[in-house]
Amino acid sequence: MLAVRELMTPEARCVGEDESLSEAARLMRDLGVGSLPICGTDNRLKGMVTDRDIVVRCVAEGSDPATMKAGDLARGEPVTVDADAPAEEALRTMAQHLVRRLPVLSGRDLVGMVAQADVARALPPDLVGRCLADVSTTREPDTAQA
Repeated sequence: MLAVRELMTPEARCVGEDESLSEAARLMRDLGVGSLPICGTDNRLKGMVTDRDIVVRCVAEGSDPATMKAGDLARGEPVTVDADAPAEEALRTMAQHLVRRLPVLSGRDLVGMVAQADVARALPPDLVGRCLADVSTTREPDTAQA
């Protein structure tokens, strides 16, 4: 049984909670990703920010992404997975919370990110298919952070 740590992308880059959304967008562009963990000054995970969050919760609301902070979009408890959890748990968590990427923690430390595609390559197709169907649904996520 594969552990999440064997599938994750290690050394996830964070955007600081006090950094602007413009800076978060530039970092996403440079890394070729659509979401980033938000980390506090204590290097602990505070939430996630997506490119969609920046558009919908900042720009569309008339806020300035150059002055709005990434931490302003962090809400609720972040949905995460433990580095030593089985890959199937990551898949279940993604399906339950309707997310395609999860921050991976070891204790309280962010050690990586795992994406749906990472898990899909490692698990049986029938299990992956059910998860994809769940994540692709139009129902509302179970948590504020998803």
